[in-house]
Amino acid sequence: MTVYPDYSLKKLNTFGFDVRAKFFAAPETIEALGELLFDNRYARLPQLVLGGGSNMLFCADFDGLVIQPRITGIEKIEETADDVYLRVGAGVVWDDFVAYAVQHHWGGVENLSFIPGHVGASPVQNIGAYGAEAKDSIRQVECILKATGERKVFTAGECAFGYRDSIFKQAWRGRLIVTHVIFQLAKHPVLRTHYGNVEEELRKYPEVTLQTLRKAIIAIRRKRLPDPQELGSAGSFFKNPVVPKKLADELISKDPRMTAYPINVDYVKLPAARLIEQAGWKGMRAGAVGVHSRQALVIVHYGGGTGKEALALSSLICQSVYEKFGVQLEPEVNIVE
Repeated sequence: MTVYPDYSLKKLNTFGFDVRAKFFAAPETIEALGELLFDNRYARLPQLVLGGGSNMLFCADFDGLVIQPRITGIEKIEETADDVYLRVGAGVVWDDFVAYAVQHHWGGVENLSFIPGHVGASPVQNIGAYGAEAKDSIRQVECILKATGERKVFTAGECAFGYRDSIFKQAWRGRLIVTHVIFQLAKHPVLRTHYGNVEEELRKYPEVTLQTLRKAIIAIRRKRLPDPQELGSAGSFFKNPVVPKKLADELISKDPRMTAYPINVDYVKLPAARLIEQAGWKGMRAGAVGVHSRQALVIVHYGGGTGKEALALSSLICQSVYEKFGVQLEPEVNIVE
């Protein structure tokens, strides 16, 4: 397997920031990955695992080894009267996997259509959209421990999934590499259409099916989010904040367009986009970076800028939202400084 020195990551992060890795490798098998981890030339270097680069903010070059697993393949490993179980390689493009599932009339991930990135990142981030999360369909996550090369399997219950969170971002952060994810998909799915403006978009189709639901969600995302090929971004930059219900009620009384999604009796989730928009940031530009004109959750890169500029803008947005609403925003992206 080739290990490339002084490797440009510009095309491997959807922001399109021009940063470099001291070394870069893209193992295509578990065996190649194991050999790389125990290669004495790189074993002592800092290591960064990169998926599709769609949730990364590089603020500097990476002075170590960047590993992008390109283990592919979608394999049916079990089937019952109601479900199928698929073992999917970490290097499979996420939306290619969703398209594959929908084409076979298997439900569970259709609401996550058109999310950029690779399958290997889906359990790490617990990606989610339109009322669904990856955790709803994930049953196991197969990994390699970086320190020993040992293979380890996590059940869904062991993954400690939370809102854009998992054990892979907490206790096991930086200690392993996902190689495969096993999904349970339904042969007779119950479609989730009640989130956001999905139902409105579905009225354009003669019937509601897995295929039309996927088309509707893709259409919505294309309208709201920039194409990274045309305008750099990492999708949603911020998490939707979870706040006490009392605070949410106060904010809604001042802004009837503010919505809240219940978490439990005492806490709700607020749309960060609405807070950012009301703080006056939607469509604002600061040099080579700015806030998208159609979706305030998205920080965009117009070209020629740096990750530090995007990070500085995000800090100003957080400060502004906190001062106006008393709500602390948190980044959803992974920041490499």
